[in-house]
Parts: sequence; C-alpha cells; structure tokens
Amino acid sequence: MRKTTRLWSPTDIVIDPKTGALSEPLDGFEQAVECLAGGGLMAIPTETVYGLAADATNSTAVAGIFSAKNRPSFNPLISHLPNLEAAQHYGQFNDDALRLAEAFWPGPLTIVVPKQPHSSIADLVSAGLDTIALRVPDAPLMRALSYTLDRPLAAPSANRSGRVSPTSASHVIEELDGRIDVIANLGSCSVGVESSVVFCASEQPVTLLRPGGLSSEAIEDCLGKVLLRAGSDDETPSSPGMLTSHYAPSCPVRLNAVTVNEGEALLAFGPDLPDGSEQASSILNLSVSGNDLEAAQNLFAGLRQLDSNGTSLIAVAPIPDDGLGEAINDRLRRAAAGR
Repeated sequence: MRKTTRLWSPTDIVIDPKTGALSEPLDGFEQAVECLAGGGLMAIPTETVYGLAADATNSTAVAGIFSAKNRPSFNPLISHLPNLEAAQHYGQFNDDALRLAEAFWPGPLTIVVPKQPHSSIADLVSAGLDTIALRVPDAPLMRALSYTLDRPLAAPSANRSGRVSPTSASHVIEELDGRIDVIANLGSCSVGVESSVVFCASEQPVTLLRPGGLSSEAIEDCLGKVLLRAGSDDETPSSPGMLTSHYAPSCPVRLNAVTVNEGEALLAFGPDLPDGSEQASSILNLSVSGNDLEAAQNLFAGLRQLDSNGTSLIAVAPIPDDGLGEAINDRLRRAAAGR
C-alpha cells in the first residue's frame, strides 16, 4: 500500500553541541520521535546529503529502508549517533578511531570499527559483518532525534538504490514520495557528497573505504600516516558506497571529456570549457572558479538537472583529484560504470 509522505519544515533547531540533545522546543519534534520509535521511515538532511533514517535497532524498520530504496541487503548501512560516547556503546574504538572521532566529529566522517559484543544494532544494518559503520553528523536534527530516541539511526542516502544522491527535499520527493513517512525539509546540504569512510581495527592499517566530504589529506594529517585505499566491492562491501555502479543518472556519463560532441550535455569545471562546448545541448558548471567545495555542493544536483533535460549522454570535464576532487571523481566513476 502506498504511504502518504508528510513534508515537515522545522525551523530554529537548537541543540547542545556536545551531547546533541535538543535545547529548545521544536514544533513537530515529538511527532517525529514517535514516527521513528514506531518503526517509521524519515528523510533527514545532514551536512552531506539527505539520509533515509530508521531506528537501527528495529530490524523491521531497517528492512523498510531496503524496501523503500530497492537496496540490496548485502550493502551495509551507516548508523548515526548524537555524540562519541553513544557511538562507543555500539563500536570498539582503537586509538586511531578515537583520534579521528575526536578531531572530526560532528562532521562528514564515517568510521568502521568492530561491533561491541552487546550491540543492539540490527544485523541487517551491518549486512552480517562483525564491523559497524558509525558517524556523528554535523546535523542538529539527526543528532537530536537520535539523542531523544536513545537509539542510533541507520540512514543511507534518501534515494532509490544506485541513483543520484539527494541534496534537497525536492530530490527526495522525486525519489521516494509515497514510499516513506516523513521528509524533513531543511533546504540544501552544505557539503553535497557523502561522508568519507575509514576502516579502523586493531592490528590492521587504517584504510580509506570511500573518499567523501572530508579530504583524505586531512585524515592523514590527523593520523600522521598514509591511508591505504580500498577498491570497489560488488560482492561483500564493508561500507556503503563501494559498489562499482552507484550514484548514477538514467543516461550514460562520459568522463574526462576534453571535447564535447553535438547534443551532449556538459558538466563543466573551472573557467575554461572543453573544445566543442558550443555544441552542447546544455551546460552546467560545478564551479566556474574551480573551487572543489563548491563543486562538491553542486555535483548531485547538477547531475540531476542535466539528466532531467532529456540528454542522451553527459560529458564531464576533467576535475583535479586533490582535496574534495578525490570524492567528486569517485562518485563520477561510479556514475559512469556499466549498469
């Protein structure tokens, strides 16, 4: 049966920055907590993208996430917590994991750690693995809901599996209207690409599983060591975002385009356009100034906009791989991968 999806537009969200607890009354907050406590599904914005959240300890609710997204059950989810202390209740943090959490939480970093033996997070969240992906987002509403519920919130991106991630409430409506209970509308996301994901376990090197909203250079500077890099994994991914084909528009994507063919849409970057740009059916520049943060903020919305124009192919101009360019190029490679 089709759900009736409600749009909720809360304002003036004030939380305790240390704990994540709501500091002032918020219209509609109690109903939102009741929705999640009752096993409901809610799209909640974070600083990265909009997430489709459910009580991570409720296996039926978590199964609802997979059903709403048509997501394969072997692909694990990230659990969002209000603070580090709460995260330590569910995961075992070694020195590297603690150092990263203390430096970058709340923020766009997910840390994969061994599960605590007593963890109540549903097995479906971790896809049966003995590790769990945890994050404290820089997102007041997500943190306040998790704190008040006193449970982690499992929340992959609020879109149908494999498609372009949503960075506004309108994107979520396009993807999941009628499939979920509530969409919290808080405007556009400030980072625009998903969190970086690192694997931290004793006796194993710290590994970057997915580049994202926190640059790998910042992570390496914090740890004082070079990260290992993991490749794609279509069989048993240890983190979200590791499937070869992901974040994809409906039309094909051509990368590192130094020329544009007639009728192609162009996703540009920087002040200089590729040869043949005048033949493009439409042009969207991620950042005219070549700023990687601005480009990350505009990436998913740009792909959606060009895709909606009915083009047969999106040509993407070269983007430098430093800073957030690493995460941008990772998403574009997965968008361009064969379905």
